[in-house]
Amino acid sequence: MLMIDAETVRRRLDYPSCIKVVRDAMARFSAGETKQLLRSILPLGEGRMFGVMPGGLGGGEVFGAKLVSVYPENFSLGKSSHQGVIVLFDSAGGAPICVVDAGSVTAIRTAAASAAATDALARPNAKRLAILGYGEQAHAHALAISEVRDIAEIAVWGRSGERAVKFCNRLSEELGADIGVAPTAQEAVAGADIICTVTAAKEPILKGAWVSPGAHINVVGSSYAGPAEIDNDLVAMARFIADSREGVIAQGAEFLNAKNAGLVGDDHIVAEIGDVFSGKVEGRRAAGDITIYKSLGHIVQDLAAASHLASGVEEKSQT
Repeated sequence: MLMIDAETVRRRLDYPSCIKVVRDAMARFSAGETKQLLRSILPLGEGRMFGVMPGGLGGGEVFGAKLVSVYPENFSLGKSSHQGVIVLFDSAGGAPICVVDAGSVTAIRTAAASAAATDALARPNAKRLAILGYGEQAHAHALAISEVRDIAEIAVWGRSGERAVKFCNRLSEELGADIGVAPTAQEAVAGADIICTVTAAKEPILKGAWVSPGAHINVVGSSYAGPAEIDNDLVAMARFIADSREGVIAQGAEFLNAKNAGLVGDDHIVAEIGDVFSGKVEGRRAAGDITIYKSLGHIVQDLAAASHLASGVEEKSQT
């Protein structure tokens, strides 16, 4: 059985190729070509959890599952908050064929999916990026978004100013953009063309009143019903696009909060991002639209990324 470790994932799963892989996977998902169940989440207390995400790519391709633990405190210890494995099975004979490190795939494919959504939804001339958060996903999002837009300025906000400064110093070494720490989330997003919320916040840290017309927002940090990064007003005022309609209606905290407040109904989800990718639904209709991509993360993204990796590793081993 092929084993692909974290180092190999980081070396071989570059952002341009992963953006294409997840874009294709989500278009197939929204077209009904893939198979999947809603994720199962086992709470472990203190914000920790264990998730099981099964699915198949369809069309005689691989099926499998991601098994992942989420330990938020790992970030402060210099370790990944997401740890686990993705297991691929051969659809022809049913045998397990590959095990891939899930933490590294999750970091890259999550940011790649946001970048693909940004490419489809943000204004073509978007140049100013605001990142709320300074963890692994903040770093990955800065790199991935820079693949789809010519980012000239990045504003970063986080609860710890010291950690935010360290994050910006590291990022400055990798990107040519003007990167700085904002003292508040409101100041970070002022005038931003693209906003990424990638925090572990339990209560909203971004308000609709702060967002400029025409902005695109990737809402990423909360992956289950409970913690919410943006307020109800922002959900209600935006053109709201989900990675999975079924997933967001069941587990999308920000959407559920606005729905429970009576501000939106299920029809407020105008599309899945895969429908936008395929051209079935228009994403941005006007320059002044505020668009939201709500990312819960999806097993077909993991399977597609892992399959792409496995094919590449196998080809290399045969040469």
